[in-house]
Amino acid sequence: MEQPTLSHTHQYLLGFDIKPSVQRTAVMNYLLSHMTHPTVDDIYTALSPTMPTLSKTTVYNTLNLFLEKGAVRMLTIDERNARYDADISHHAHLRCRMCDRVYDLRDVQPALFSLPRVEGFDIEAAEISYVGICPECKTGKKG
Repeated sequence: MEQPTLSHTHQYLLGFDIKPSVQRTAVMNYLLSHMTHPTVDDIYTALSPTMPTLSKTTVYNTLNLFLEKGAVRMLTIDERNARYDADISHHAHLRCRMCDRVYDLRDVQPALFSLPRVEGFDIEAAEISYVGICPECKTGKKG
């Protein structure tokens, strides 16, 4: 994926009423340019060499702000780690049980994302995820 410009990332953050800071811009820029559904550790490890003052706590707090404002989704497809996705459009995910990568699935019936009405509940979101084996692991040709 093409690296978004800082201007694009700033506009994206402002669109969710998030004040751009150096750390917020760096985290969102990473999410927008790496659609790999990273964990807090993944983001921290990638950004810390160029941002020595960045801490895991800052990454965690930044992601929580993004979640609160609706700018990212948190995936619970992996029982060990929360993962984050800047693509907030309706789509499902598939986690390969062999390599642990998470893939976007777009060919999912839109009706699956319809929220049911259940008396007494305020249902806010639907998360659809699958577990299987990716093509690379299936053929043994990891690239």
